[in-house]
Amino acid sequence: MTRIRDIKTTFTAGAVSRDLLGRGDLNAYANGALELQNLFIFPTGGVTRRAGLRYVDTVPTTGRLIAFEFNTEQTYLLVLSDAEITVYFQGGEEASLSAPWAAADINQVVWTQSADTLLLTHPEYPPQKLTRASGGWSLTEWTYFEEGGVRYQPYFKFAESNVTLTPSGTSGTITLTASADVFDKLQEGTRLRVGGKEVDITDVASPTVASVTTIEDLPNTDTTIDWQEQAFSAYRGYPVSVAFHQDRLVIGGSRDLPNRLWFSKSGDLFNFDLGEGLDDESIEFAILSDQVNAIRGLFSGRHLQVFTSGAEWMVTGDPLTPTSVQLKRQTRVGSVTSRYIPPVNVDGATLFVARNRQEIREFLYTDLEQAYQATDLALLSRQIIVNPVDQDFDQRRRLLFLVREDGKFATLTVYRAEQVAAWTLHETDGVVLSVSVVGETVYLLIERDGTYMIEEFNDTLYLDSALGGTTGTATDVWSGLDHLEGETVSVLADGIVHDPVIVSSGSVTLDFDANTVQIGLPFTHKITPLPPSDVGAAGGGRTVRLVEAIFRVENTQALRLNVGRGYDDAILRKFGGEVLDDPPPLISGNVRVRAFGWQPDGERPLWTIEQSAPLPFTLLSVTTELKVND
Repeated sequence: MTRIRDIKTTFTAGAVSRDLLGRGDLNAYANGALELQNLFIFPTGGVTRRAGLRYVDTVPTTGRLIAFEFNTEQTYLLVLSDAEITVYFQGGEEASLSAPWAAADINQVVWTQSADTLLLTHPEYPPQKLTRASGGWSLTEWTYFEEGGVRYQPYFKFAESNVTLTPSGTSGTITLTASADVFDKLQEGTRLRVGGKEVDITDVASPTVASVTTIEDLPNTDTTIDWQEQAFSAYRGYPVSVAFHQDRLVIGGSRDLPNRLWFSKSGDLFNFDLGEGLDDESIEFAILSDQVNAIRGLFSGRHLQVFTSGAEWMVTGDPLTPTSVQLKRQTRVGSVTSRYIPPVNVDGATLFVARNRQEIREFLYTDLEQAYQATDLALLSRQIIVNPVDQDFDQRRRLLFLVREDGKFATLTVYRAEQVAAWTLHETDGVVLSVSVVGETVYLLIERDGTYMIEEFNDTLYLDSALGGTTGTATDVWSGLDHLEGETVSVLADGIVHDPVIVSSGSVTLDFDANTVQIGLPFTHKITPLPPSDVGAAGGGRTVRLVEAIFRVENTQALRLNVGRGYDDAILRKFGGEVLDDPPPLISGNVRVRAFGWQPDGERPLWTIEQSAPLPFTLLSVTTELKVND
């Protein structure tokens, strides 16, 4: 009979796929687990019950969360919902503004910020500018630089190059006659450039005839192929993505020009005058290659990074000028096309969701190759990355938060220098729709039974959609729970786990008086380890028995454990020697548990942890001793 002693000191490979069950030779097998749910992973190797969610507010419809950081002291949460933007500051609503986007279209809104201005774009809506000033908040359409009535916005000839226009005059109200169908009623109110001079379309009589008012006198009435129309309009669509780079406003693609880039004049963000190609003047070009390259996102990093539907590109030039700019394709992964999922920066790398929605790629420049690589960070945890819809990075916790289409969310503990990339899956009683990190606070938008709630992670809470309260005089009635009306909630009262109660008229009545409570929806954390990798080699697949397990815990009050005899809820009480009427003991140290019974093979985990008690839990390591029947 063979005796095996194994020490598991780290979970830094996270929850790995079942595909690794036959790969006991990998470091990920030794450092991973079969299931990690509702846990945060420390970069040092341990795991802890995730923070609870504090209820902030209820919003009327589905939407999206966006961060607006004016400075380190003034950070705001923006909630984009059906035809509305709501601004929150320090957990309270500060302002509400009418917005153009319908709820169904919000998932394609792209944003970027500079100082007190947030720019927002959508391919079907005029681009917007959200501004915070001393007088309050305002949302307005973009206005391009004008001088002498001339508007310096992007222009493009959408018609074939040989299509001509013939003007009836050179000034005032005139007609333009086209050699092919080029005009549409939606173009009324937009501008053309004919022979380098601007005119305003006032009326479209037919697809080939339009009335215009001249902004600048035309040079002559000759038929010409030298004409363009404004690139962005209700007829041609609007910008898809936007960013700031090297003191220029960069527009990436539009509905009808999906693979084109526009750079404003240097230091003049809404001036797209191409001029004579001087160093500070506007830049414009298309991404042309052997595959479709509809631009899906821009990121200003070491270089301007361009994420398209089929590949990833870098735009170089130091500084960027019309003569120095270069575009180079780096990788061929592609980004999600059905919605906008913002790329996020983590330690100099840009994390983006691949087009197949099954990979999180790390776009990182390597000095050795003088190029970018796109490493898959979810290769060993493919079961967790299922149709992502939103993501953001929490710098304080060093966690990437990823929201899935099914309403669950995942976190990635990532430390590149230490080669830590550990995924865990999280669930809550509802459907998570969006995530945003505002300063040091992580917000979620969650649908619970048809109600849309904003909630924030709070390290002092152990329940979801929760509120905590303290009173000088102990009481058994606690109110302010209207958002949980009719729900069965868990209660932590003076450190004691109370029996579940139902919220009625926005309040609950406890079985005893308490000074401090937490009230909210329960969630369960789980740990299922991988089967021991050396059992098969030692025992040839014969029966195995766990003799003893030593769990090293830290500041832990609950350990619900199964070592083959069913779950035991009282392990820590036995270990701490406390009476049942007192709060559970806070344990830091080793908890030894003896086990009995043989398993027919070594394919099942030797132990599991699963508990919903709203109490702190941190596991640092596990030492197991087992016997294998030879």
